Amino acid sequence: MTTEWGEKSSADLMSRYVSKEMGYGVPKEGWRICLAHEFKEKRKPFQAKDVSLSNVLEHVGLGIRYLKWWYKKTQVEKKAPFIDMFRAQPLRQIYGAPLGGIGGGTITRGWRGEFCRWQLNPGMYHYKTVTANQFTVCLRRGGQTVYQQVLSVERPPTLQGWNWGYCGEYAYYHALYPRAWTVYHLPGQNVTLTCRQISPVIPHDYQDSSLPVAVFVWDVENKNDYALDVSIMFTMVNGSGHKDDKSGGHWNEPFHLEKEGEAVSGVLLHHCPAVNPYTLCIAAREQPDREVSHQTAFSPKGTCSGLWSDLITDGRLDSPTGSSPPTPKGEKVAAALAVGCSVLAQSHNSLEFCLTWDMPTITFGSREREHTRRYTRYFGTKGDASPSLGHYALTHYRQWEKSIEEWQNPVLQDSSLPAWYKSALFNELYFVVDGGTVWTELPEDADVSGGMRSEDGGLPAQPAVIKDFGRFAYLEGQEYRMYNTYDVHFYASFALIMLWPKLALSVQYDIAGSVVQQDPTERLHLMSGRYSPVKAKNVVPHDIGDPDDEPWQRVNAYLIHDTADWKDLNLKFVLQVYRDFHLTQDSQYLRDMWPVCQAVMESEMKFDLDGDGLIENSGYADQTYDGWTVTGPSAYCGGLWLASLCVMCKMARLVDKEETYQHYRNILDRGSGAFDKLLWNGKYYNYDSSGRDLSNSVMSDQCAGHWFLRASGLGEGDYQAFPKEKIQSALKSVFDLNVMSFAGGQMGAVNGMRPEGVPDRSSVQSDEVWIGVVYGLAATMIHEGMQEEGMRTAEGCYRTVWERLGMAFQTPEAYCEKGIYRSLAYMRPLSIWAMQLALNTSQEDQTTSTQTGDGEQVNDLTESQS
Repeated sequence: MTTEWGEKSSADLMSRYVSKEMGYGVPKEGWRICLAHEFKEKRKPFQAKDVSLSNVLEHVGLGIRYLKWWYKKTQVEKKAPFIDMFRAQPLRQIYGAPLGGIGGGTITRGWRGEFCRWQLNPGMYHYKTVTANQFTVCLRRGGQTVYQQVLSVERPPTLQGWNWGYCGEYAYYHALYPRAWTVYHLPGQNVTLTCRQISPVIPHDYQDSSLPVAVFVWDVENKNDYALDVSIMFTMVNGSGHKDDKSGGHWNEPFHLEKEGEAVSGVLLHHCPAVNPYTLCIAAREQPDREVSHQTAFSPKGTCSGLWSDLITDGRLDSPTGSSPPTPKGEKVAAALAVGCSVLAQSHNSLEFCLTWDMPTITFGSREREHTRRYTRYFGTKGDASPSLGHYALTHYRQWEKSIEEWQNPVLQDSSLPAWYKSALFNELYFVVDGGTVWTELPEDADVSGGMRSEDGGLPAQPAVIKDFGRFAYLEGQEYRMYNTYDVHFYASFALIMLWPKLALSVQYDIAGSVVQQDPTERLHLMSGRYSPVKAKNVVPHDIGDPDDEPWQRVNAYLIHDTADWKDLNLKFVLQVYRDFHLTQDSQYLRDMWPVCQAVMESEMKFDLDGDGLIENSGYADQTYDGWTVTGPSAYCGGLWLASLCVMCKMARLVDKEETYQHYRNILDRGSGAFDKLLWNGKYYNYDSSGRDLSNSVMSDQCAGHWFLRASGLGEGDYQAFPKEKIQSALKSVFDLNVMSFAGGQMGAVNGMRPEGVPDRSSVQSDEVWIGVVYGLAATMIHEGMQEEGMRTAEGCYRTVWERLGMAFQTPEAYCEKGIYRSLAYMRPLSIWAMQLALNTSQEDQTTSTQTGDGEQVNDLTESQS
């Protein structure tokens, strides 16, 4: 199923690798790249200057209002804008798999080994490579050092006393998230090192998956006829490359912790800014045939030759006792840890390190409230957990790897699935951790119900799922800084509901609580230029807030449109509620959500202006495609509406509300007729029914409503909103036009295509490819028995992002056929897990199991209601 051009694209990434050594225990599947590789194509981020003249004229008011708002935000309030159109991140083609579990902050390493992307302050990123953060190898034979090398291809202007410039042609990187491997063949030494990086990201695990830790296992293969002594040194700066590294008062201290028959030692790096202080920890496991040594503090500037000489002399470090003095203002401090062992001739040995970071309590940008991270439930809130975290990681990582392999192997061993898909499925999951993610404990005084009690048709003040499993939030994108952006989460949520369903339900309870709340504060919305309330009652919020403000408390950081008037948000809530119930069979969840679903559907009814059972769009970009105008009944929102009516019918039956069932069934029957009459053109559903020149464009996402029905075990028989033959014809049209007639069929599906086979260029978004939409489209095709087409469609996106454009571990929201991309490291591509759900579903006899399961559930729910 893998295409010829695709195989060539994968091979290009390794074309400069000259060694025959493939390392120790590196899997076949994943994303693999030689450290000497250079990406030929260098793209630029989308900026205001990229808007076409016609679009500029149409949005001149928006431009002026945004500029005024941006100036006030950045120059007066000294805050970061939630979207910065003037300072988009440049493309750095360097990123590898991030370190750490979910919600405790992340440190991302590049595929060449650098520590280069930091999110320790919740939701706030900075992109700084810290030069001194390195691994160095020392080889000794017969008491003499024969080779000492920083395992980095860089030649930095600082730390000139170290031996830099490792030849990248002898090394490669391999990622299969949440693990990654770097293989270094040491030229002329007949030694191969394999560094295996492990983060505890484990499906259905809500304890270890929250830990801010990563383990590095170094496997050393000695192919010589004589033994060698091998040491690896790990150096780390106290800080993250941020200006507060020089703010003074930071200090380091060595530690040793022995418990349960296992000993760990290393260095603690206490980082003491005024806000969100934390402790970094580099640690190693003590074993009889391993020598662990350290340097508590060194200055990471100048030549730094003292540390280099210390290691080269005897393969170990001085290991002074006592802590270092606090740093004076303007100075940085770093620490080093070395572990050594003997490796016999023609033999193998291994060394183990870990890195932890302990920031137990956090404040967001407003500094109004203190939040406690999830992992503190197991390791305390005092800020002294680093030694215990290091000990736990080094004594449990083998169990983590066993769990990871048990989860991944069924996919990896499925010979019917192409190699690129296996890489994409697991590697795109990085965003669950590296989406500015926070996972916090629910405060004891919190009330998520929005003030409407369950006895009045509302929610419990503290739903059990949030109390037991915490609160979860991830950004729309690292550059689009809004938590739990709901129109996008609709796509991404498949990863959560399939792998951490309790977190998915927790998000839903938070959103549901926000639905019944209102914030009447009037504010200017930048697109319309009109003032309207921040949050209206009985509508789904766009997002739950900005990490530079106070998320959960102040929602709707997005102020381009007034999203109370958006047509998709309420429907996406209803569709997710039933999809989640279908996959979890959690009847309490369905009962709690049912009245909220009714409330948002009631709000949505006002958009059916002519009473034909079908909602209308309002002549502006009033849905997730917030730069693409849509007027009257439309394929996208109309399809979501019909699918929502369909699941309301299903849920009404489950909760034994026959009158309500009849109400929604009546609207569905009328709406389906209107949808067909107004939008079906014989081959596909028109973009909208406005009658404009471009209303018959082919939208790649026109079957989104049907996709969710199929993902929820519906879409046929009594719970069918769209005729099967029309869906298949529409998908075929999308494949022929949006996929195969665009960029040679090698870049996925363009959002909008004209029937004559040229992209719709009427807006800034219609001629973009949205990777997360493409993965959802591919899932829909798989549900409809078009697996080959679905795979071909998705492959184009994976090849473009990961192999051609150098955007690994920063998959953007969008790219155009040429030149530009938009919004790096974005939430929506997690929708690739919808493809896996579709594959799983197509392998099961879904009809039988659904009927049985639902039959049992009806009784359960009905009894509970009465």
